[in-house]
Amino acid sequence: MLVIGGGINGAGIARDAAGRGLCVALCEQDDLAAHTSSASTKLIHGGLRYLEYFEFGLVRKALAEREVLLRAAPHIMWPMRFVMPHGPGQRAALLVRAGLFLYDRLARRELLPGSHGVRLSCHPAGRPLQPRFTQAFVYSDGWVDDARLVVLNAMDAAEKGACILTRTRCTAARREGGMWHVTLRKPDGKEKQLTARAVVNAAGPWTAALLAGALGLPQPDRLRLVKGSHIVVPRLFEHDHAYLFQHVDGRVVFVIPYEREFTLIGTTDVEYTGDPGKVAIDDAEIAYLCNAASACLRQPVRAQDVVWSYAGVRPLLEDASRDAKAVTRDYRLALDADGGAPLLSVFGGKLTTYRRLAEEAVDSLCRQLGRPAPAWTERACLPGGDLFGAVPQNRSVLEFDQWSASLQVHYAFLEPALVKRYARAYGTRIHTLLRGRANVAAMGEAILPGLFEAEVDYQRRHEWAVTAEDILWRRSKLGLHLGPDAVPALQAWLDRHPVLQA
Repeated sequence: MLVIGGGINGAGIARDAAGRGLCVALCEQDDLAAHTSSASTKLIHGGLRYLEYFEFGLVRKALAEREVLLRAAPHIMWPMRFVMPHGPGQRAALLVRAGLFLYDRLARRELLPGSHGVRLSCHPAGRPLQPRFTQAFVYSDGWVDDARLVVLNAMDAAEKGACILTRTRCTAARREGGMWHVTLRKPDGKEKQLTARAVVNAAGPWTAALLAGALGLPQPDRLRLVKGSHIVVPRLFEHDHAYLFQHVDGRVVFVIPYEREFTLIGTTDVEYTGDPGKVAIDDAEIAYLCNAASACLRQPVRAQDVVWSYAGVRPLLEDASRDAKAVTRDYRLALDADGGAPLLSVFGGKLTTYRRLAEEAVDSLCRQLGRPAPAWTERACLPGGDLFGAVPQNRSVLEFDQWSASLQVHYAFLEPALVKRYARAYGTRIHTLLRGRANVAAMGEAILPGLFEAEVDYQRRHEWAVTAEDILWRRSKLGLHLGPDAVPALQAWLDRHPVLQA
């Protein structure tokens, strides 16, 4: 099976298929999670606002997945409480209560507490809000490091035998003799021929272009490209809750604690018709997000406060919605089995439901290939998530801080804050990263503050990191802490220290 696309859906499908014993290759034209899958609001959530559009099936599916994912990767995901202040002119309080009642009960919960109302005068989340807000609703969802989630799925796929080819473009594919004959172009321009019994088109915003171009096939479903942008500003409040603000236009905006020193604000929904690889936030979106946050917070958010921004293109299923915010976030798997060589194209989807999407996709392809194999990912940890054994456990979520603290004792030669960061990024793979290292000198060169040669070597050898952008902005968010000079400094170091091929 060839999977085209190294975002969350492609990596999830490759992992699932490899774990069922299929021979799998994945190609990605850029870095893993280089586009949409690293540009999300970074939430594992049911999608409370989708209830307004009667997307009960999607919300139920996503809610059921929250705790499955939290248990599978407790190092890169964790529970988060959200505060939704309520004031005059917003959705009726009775309607919000009814929505939260459904949200709490559409799927089983073991880890996440239910919703309740609070008086803001008695809650820490009330202090940063404008005084007109006197009451709020508090509910649960989850946070995720989206780019690392993709990398972990690719790592698990590779450890189960998959071949992961980053910076490798599919330039042509044709059916012949019940097989796909595919041409892949490597970064150096050299071409590689590959045959596969099945192809998965998980190219995200490029799904339609891949169908019409390299695959030479009609498009069964129309994609609607919607740009979502986010801004990051210095930390706006000290507590650990996030906010969901209801804006005057009916949209919701999240304001979330981010990377200890910052606050993340997003997202927008803007129709997009340009090149998905060149998407960027514009001034109007920055103003929109600043105004939405300032309308609710005592401390105004200004455009000059923005220290970083990012934008991504969501490939959503076309429907009858006029407004981009109302377009469904559900997915469709389109199977074309003509000629005896299946092609499965992925349309739509959201981060939270990627595992279910992958499971359904591989179920379908296993039937087509005559290779029945049971689903397995619901009961498996992602790399680094096996804190207390190979089987996902609630304990790994509930006791993560204690586990992390024990690592700080075990690796006492490193600064506690650095060990804590390693624990969050790598989970139990911290032991692979630090194997054979008993002192700071053994960590190699301190390339940048908080970035040792040992970590860079690990990411290059195990996580397909190639460039400074890969390391500082996708494998980590160190770029946010180290400033604009960090990327060229690290890239110069990487250029002087090429990875030696085994």
